[in-house]
Amino acid sequence: MKKFLVTFFFFITLHGVTRAQVRYSFFAGPQLNTASYKINGKKQDTKFKPGFQLGAGLKVPFDTKLYFTPAVFYSLKGYKVSLTAPSFPPDSLAINNNVTVHSFELAFLLQYDFSEDADHFFLRAGPTLDFALFGREKFDRSTGGTVNRNLKFGFGDYGHYLASGIIHFGYETHKGYFIFAAYNGTLGSISNSDDGPVIKHRIVGISVGRFLK
Repeated sequence: MKKFLVTFFFFITLHGVTRAQVRYSFFAGPQLNTASYKINGKKQDTKFKPGFQLGAGLKVPFDTKLYFTPAVFYSLKGYKVSLTAPSFPPDSLAINNNVTVHSFELAFLLQYDFSEDADHFFLRAGPTLDFALFGREKFDRSTGGTVNRNLKFGFGDYGHYLASGIIHFGYETHKGYFIFAAYNGTLGSISNSDDGPVIKHRIVGISVGRFLK
């Protein structure tokens, strides 16, 4: 609840300052999720799994063709990995892992419009704060058996809070519609274990959206 209140007051404050110029938007789209997964510096084999994002944003004039475009969005992410060495998390006997994470993200982006025409290409980039709400993991043990459980968050397990970087390249139309391709990469590891693996989300996707009248 605290995270959502912070986000709410952030947008209320921004709206109060720029209410005469701000444009509101919403967007959604599919994405492919994987991870950079390393154990003692050795890269593990990972595969993509599907997900999606859904959110809302603002477009606030900042300078000529430059805009502040913060956004809040839900993201369904995760990864599949085959393990060649002990990894904790998830478990020292795990030989693979299939992870799904439900997260809420707060993005602070700058957008550059390549033209002042109503129909134009644009580029967005900036950092995000990623709050992992909950998730599940499913893995097989080398001794036999399968474990299917909720993700454990804590100092020796997975982290609730992360920082990521986002890049969008897209196109806006004079009718208020837009489309963009996105790349999202976690800057730090989602594992909190001191001697554990280094796991970083890697996400590519495409979304469509519209500005509200």
